[in-house]
Amino acid sequence: MSFPYGLQNSSEKVCLTKIGKLPRLKSMFLRSIYSCVFFCSFIFSFLFCAPDFSSSQNKEQSLQKTLGAFLLADGWDVLEETKSKIGALPARSPGSESDTEATVNLGRKIFSDRNLSLNQIQSCTTCHILDGRQAGTDGQSVSRGTFGQIGRRNAPSILNVGYLKVLFWDGRKSSLEEQAVVPFLDPLEMALPSEAELLNRLNADSQYADLFKAAFPGSPSVSIASLRIALSAFQRTLITPSRFDDFANGNINALNYYEKRGLRTFLNLGCTNCHEGYMLGGSQFKKLDTVYSYNPNDQGRYEFTGKDEDKKFFRVPSLRNVTLTAPYFHDGSVRNLEAAIARMNHYEAPREISASEITEMISFLKSLSDKNREN
Repeated sequence: MSFPYGLQNSSEKVCLTKIGKLPRLKSMFLRSIYSCVFFCSFIFSFLFCAPDFSSSQNKEQSLQKTLGAFLLADGWDVLEETKSKIGALPARSPGSESDTEATVNLGRKIFSDRNLSLNQIQSCTTCHILDGRQAGTDGQSVSRGTFGQIGRRNAPSILNVGYLKVLFWDGRKSSLEEQAVVPFLDPLEMALPSEAELLNRLNADSQYADLFKAAFPGSPSVSIASLRIALSAFQRTLITPSRFDDFANGNINALNYYEKRGLRTFLNLGCTNCHEGYMLGGSQFKKLDTVYSYNPNDQGRYEFTGKDEDKKFFRVPSLRNVTLTAPYFHDGSVRNLEAAIARMNHYEAPREISASEITEMISFLKSLSDKNREN
């Protein structure tokens, strides 16, 4: 087996080798007993069989390092903190209880319909690509609209959007239903002139009459209200459970040693102060121009609230699928995750984050990816 960073002497390696070979017992009680036996054996061998150390301080440091490695190799310690500070993604997103197969099917067609843009070549999937490894984004710093208009902000991932309580980088909408029509009418996106024109486009496609009737038998007419419901229902199905969720649900072997080490670093550095809950972000707003310069014409949340204290504040993004959704930040100005983490160090971390810690955290962040898109 490969050994964790910093483990040098033979007693440390023997201990972790034995831990790694523990049977995957279904009973936590039996595994705890098994682990305890090996751990006590290790402490005995460490104290009485290990080579001499140059000083008691070196011996204490080595023991502390190995104790930490033991806990990570077993995983129970970091699991308990994960459950309390993050948690696993629920199986269904809030509000999906009343969604039906018919409303989801209608929403799926609307989401991918290019005829609902002014020049009939752009759909929601243009900026929120669902197939392949794009993970609900388009991979661009900022998206382009129907006639090549350059947008102001990076298109966030649409995956798991049903779990979010605030939407857009400035948080100007609080539900999928409120947000649903915005892209169709935005001049920098699909650029339709009015809701009336959106209805005209829907009525021009004979398939919609049957789809609306099936989805809303009590009020079968094509309407903006029904569009909002259907589009939201489809988006609530875009759920991406990950190996991290398996771990948070109690499967201690779902993450390897290095991913657990990265998770421990993530927790120790206080990253959950902003990237909190099972979405690992998405509900707070933070100011981002205190160190690096961003677009001076983008005032962030202030443009929605009109409050001076909201100038340059943007929504903290969710970290789910983060290794698949570059570039980063509201303006898409950072192309790789290493640079993004290093940049955030200047804003939030109480100390300088080392290169090895960044590598560790990226190992953990990869475990947040959709199982079907794992990188």
